[in-house]
Amino acid sequence: MTLFSAVSPRSPRTRTRAHVVPIALGGAAAACAVALVAYLLWPTWETGGASAPDKLPVSIGGTLFNLPVTAIRMKIQRHSGPQERIDLDFLYPSLEPPGAPKHVTADAVETTMQPIDRIFLSIAAHHDALAPEQRTATIYPRYLDQAATTLEDGLTMRMFRAETPYGSEDFYSAASPALTARCTRDGATPGMCLSERRVGSADLTFRFPRSWLSQWRDAAEAMDRLTAQLRGPKG
Repeated sequence: MTLFSAVSPRSPRTRTRAHVVPIALGGAAAACAVALVAYLLWPTWETGGASAPDKLPVSIGGTLFNLPVTAIRMKIQRHSGPQERIDLDFLYPSLEPPGAPKHVTADAVETTMQPIDRIFLSIAAHHDALAPEQRTATIYPRYLDQAATTLEDGLTMRMFRAETPYGSEDFYSAASPALTARCTRDGATPGMCLSERRVGSADLTFRFPRSWLSQWRDAAEAMDRLTAQLRGPKG
């Protein structure tokens, strides 16, 4: 009994200290591990997501095109893979994809006619429809007036007869560089031109202001450059 009473039990303070020390050491180790992982991963942390590609490979009618994302006018069309049709626009004469649209108030729209500084392009699968070249050679001559006006620098203009489906339009053509365009006449709104060409299984339709025909060679060469730039590798 005397031996038993000589060994005193541990006090509550001693038992608490014995539990706190392992917990503190474990917490410090965990904090060091978290800090190490954070340090290793820090270079990959960004507030934004991964950057989108500048161009998209798009197949239209089985023909491949590489299209600048910011030139595609509708968000629903901004994806790679097969599509039936796609609509784009480019600044002219630089042919760069346009930036964010400028904010214009309703009052400014009513009082100021904004100049058109871009060329519009639609690419669509043709599904074996009549080629633009055939339409120019076989369909349009039926509706054109016989008299032709030769403008400066090799551009020729013929009017469509009033009673025909194209009665409010004129037809422009040139040989070098090659150009064919069907243009509405200036009125309440400026006249616009359509110029079409076939590339593989797709038809390209360019739209631009009629006023650009005063420098028609520049417009024709711009369409040629865009066609070459957008065409993907030939299979």
